[in-house]
Amino acid sequence: MSTTTISVEGMTCGGCANSVRAELSHIPGVHDVGIDLSHGTVTIASDAPIDAADIRAAIEEAGYQLAG
Repeated sequence: MSTTTISVEGMTCGGCANSVRAELSHIPGVHDVGIDLSHGTVTIASDAPIDAADIRAAIEEAGYQLAG
């Protein structure tokens, strides 16, 4: 199992979190998506490491951007 933590800009509410969670959950192999709104972080649990391009695409599809 692999865990990846990323920072996402602009997530401020439960609706934001749900959008991000839904898009990331569509990536094959993702088991769980944990979101900490107060810190703007997302933790992704998956079978294997997830390609950074897939994560970025899912975040952008949800209407947000990776921080940094």
